[in-house]
Amino acid sequence: MAHNKHLDNEPVRWGADSDTALGVVLAVHGRGQSPAYMQEQAARLETRDWHFFAPHAHADTWYPQSFLAAIDDNEPDLSMALDAIDHYLIALQAAGFGPERIVVWGFSQGACLLAHHLLTRSTPVTAAILCTGGYLGPDRLDPAIGSLSGISTVLRSIENDPFVPSHRVDDTATLLRLAGASVNCRIDPGDEHVISDEAIDTAKLLMQLISTATSPAT
Repeated sequence: MAHNKHLDNEPVRWGADSDTALGVVLAVHGRGQSPAYMQEQAARLETRDWHFFAPHAHADTWYPQSFLAAIDDNEPDLSMALDAIDHYLIALQAAGFGPERIVVWGFSQGACLLAHHLLTRSTPVTAAILCTGGYLGPDRLDPAIGSLSGISTVLRSIENDPFVPSHRVDDTATLLRLAGASVNCRIDPGDEHVISDEAIDTAKLLMQLISTATSPAT
C-alpha cells in the first residue's frame, strides 16, 4: 500500500476521556489550518461530555486545488485524504465508539472532504456537521439511494462566501437527501468565511439530542 502522507501528523485529542465520553466528534480542519482551529471552534460548543479527535493534514492542506476543480487535479492527495478519514473512523470504532456515537464535523476544505466522503464512500456515523463546504469536482455525483439512511446532517454556509458558492452547498444538500440522510441546510446572508453562531447553536443542539439518545438508562 502506498504511503499516506495525511497520516504522518499525530491527531489532536481533547474533551472528555474516550472511556467515559457520550460520543466522539471527528473534527476536520480547513485549508491552511490545523487541529488548533477546530479546537478553538469546539470551545464554542460548550460541551464537556464529548471526546474530540482532530486529524492533521500534511502541510495543513488536504488537497491542492479548489474543490470545484477536476478530481484528477486534486489527486493523489484527495484519495489519500479520503483514505485517512476511513482510517480514523475505523480507529474510533476500534476504540469503542459505535457509529451511533460518532459525529463528523468539518469546516471549509474539511467540510468539502467530509461531504465527498459521505456521498462516495461508506461513512459509519450518526451525524455530519458541514460548515461551508460541498462535494468535490465539476460533475454532479450520483450517490446510492438510501446509503445514508439514518444519518442526520447539518449544512451551514454564507451566501457570498469567497470560496464556496452557495449553489454547491444547496446541491450537496439535495444529494444527501437523495441518499437518505436527514438534512438541515441553511445559508445566511453575508460574505465572510466563518462558522456562524447559529451554526454552532444548531450543532450544539444536535449533539445534545445524540447524547440523550445514547446515554445509559437510569
